Amino acid sequence: MTPEVQAAYAACRAIARKKAKNFYYAFVALPAGKRDAICAVYAFMRQADDLSDDESVTIPDRRIALDRWLDGWHRALAGESTSDPVFVAMFDTQRRFAIPAQLLDQLVQGTATDLEPKFTAYATFADLYRYCYLVASVVGLVCIRIFGYLDPRAEKLAEETGIAFQLTNILRDVQEDAQRGRLYLPLEDLERCGVTAGSMTAISSGRQLTPQQRQVLAIQAERAGEFYKSAEALLPLISPDSRAAMWVLVTIYHRLLRHIEQRNFDVFSARIGVPAYEKLSILGCGLFKTLAQGVWA
Repeated sequence: MTPEVQAAYAACRAIARKKAKNFYYAFVALPAGKRDAICAVYAFMRQADDLSDDESVTIPDRRIALDRWLDGWHRALAGESTSDPVFVAMFDTQRRFAIPAQLLDQLVQGTATDLEPKFTAYATFADLYRYCYLVASVVGLVCIRIFGYLDPRAEKLAEETGIAFQLTNILRDVQEDAQRGRLYLPLEDLERCGVTAGSMTAISSGRQLTPQQRQVLAIQAERAGEFYKSAEALLPLISPDSRAAMWVLVTIYHRLLRHIEQRNFDVFSARIGVPAYEKLSILGCGLFKTLAQGVWA
């Protein structure tokens, strides 16, 4: 590995340490080469996401900036010299782990889904599933290329694990999304429970959840719980040296869902998360499992 590539990975590690939160605890449990690759993927996603989310810039200008950034990535992928350390590291990762270029484009497409200036809603769960696929499942499909797997069933299971993660994020972020004029809850579920989209977005102003509104959120939690079963099935299909990282990540996200349920879906009075001490405990358990298996920890 050249000094330039080493420096590029160091830059990506710094981005991941600063911003990755839940993900970084899982990164620590990976062998060094795979950890660097995952940090490169995270930094790549972070750059695209930051361009899409920069509310100091108009949405049309954000689109232009994201398109220019993506064009720069495509040029780097084609072999053109680049000074962007994230592109340097991502190019090395893409080659070493044979990550399909179209998956990386889908990662960027996922970050761009929130650039619609108008209120966004999804009529059915099938519609929401497509959104979750772009913003979360694609991440899983990239990550398992780095983790390593031989059984093709791993791909569908990774897709569904991403759905579980994103449904958990949606539940945690209902208030924040409502304040941005977005509702990631299927309208068919609201209708079934006798709830209007307007009443859900109004909760952010301080109103209390009604039993019907809690039922809408409980439906999403139940779905997420079913998709977490795919994560359990995925674990034995990936390479042994990556299982601890996968277990840590799944356990943290599943624990977040449990905390939301324990709060009876009150995600409005305070932001719900997994405390750092709890994440460290989960990481410790993951590393112990790795040592017990006789592989790198």
